[in-house]
Amino acid sequence: MATPDLSPHAVAAKYAVLVDVGYLYAAAGEVLLGAKERKEYRVSADELIQALQKHADERIHGELLRIYWYDAARDRVPTVDQRVIAQLPWVKVRLGNLNARGQQKGVDAQIRSDLEALARHHAVSDTILLAGDEDMVPAVEAAQAYGVRIHLWGVEPPYGTNQAERLVWEADTVEVISADFLRPFFGRAPQAVAPAVPATPSPAQVFAGRTAAATPARPAVKQPPGQIAKLGPNRPRVEEVGEHVAQKWILTRGRDNIRDLLPGPILPTVIDTELLIEAEKELGHSLRPYPEARVWLRDGFWARVYREFDLGVGVSSK
Repeated sequence: MATPDLSPHAVAAKYAVLVDVGYLYAAAGEVLLGAKERKEYRVSADELIQALQKHADERIHGELLRIYWYDAARDRVPTVDQRVIAQLPWVKVRLGNLNARGQQKGVDAQIRSDLEALARHHAVSDTILLAGDEDMVPAVEAAQAYGVRIHLWGVEPPYGTNQAERLVWEADTVEVISADFLRPFFGRAPQAVAPAVPATPSPAQVFAGRTAAATPARPAVKQPPGQIAKLGPNRPRVEEVGEHVAQKWILTRGRDNIRDLLPGPILPTVIDTELLIEAEKELGHSLRPYPEARVWLRDGFWARVYREFDLGVGVSSK
């Protein structure tokens, strides 16, 4: 009688690839071209997706369920490029909304929802997540609770890091996609060519030699002493940044540390200064000339903290 084979058999993995396109493009554009906006470069997305699919197959030997491609479009109406990508085999395009300021809305929520749903329904054993936002952490933890392994991919940063530290901690494996891997698929957008100077002289050139009639000078508009004319920051945007900084505080410092600040709404000086510094990093400019913006920033911070602890919305002290 033959002895039964009790040795463990390798189980083929079934996996999905979830790509935050906003993160991928922004990080690659910065490290490859020093670009800050998507309009500054062009991407061969179909070739890039094929390369990512091949790279994933080399890392996880198993069956690919599909690649989820999370991007954004104005009013969720797909662009020509997004329509082409949607027709690729094994690719599912998910679109969030692109607002008037060029910010993506609803993309992170879609990624979190799909990641949790795939795990909950046991559709995959492994998931490759190409993203960097700390908002992904709860969904990663939920997927892992269902037994799914999370493989976090990131883009090589020009310096420091471009992924949230907490997200890196929670992943089962971490890999950085090199700039050399991405370089063939990114190129600088062509610059608009200035129109040629006409051979015939323009009216300005014809009359350049003539003496113009004297034009009375406009009186200078004087500012009140000590005041400088400047455009102030946008209040909703500042409050939004304040909420985002508070959310990072809650995730990185822990609920107990945030609870020590309650009931508010006055922040300790050290924390108030740190809030200002973090907000200025996100906004890309200084808020110090705008005292009212400091108030809005604190209001956004406390709104997020109070909502977390179900205490209602607070208003900071001016």
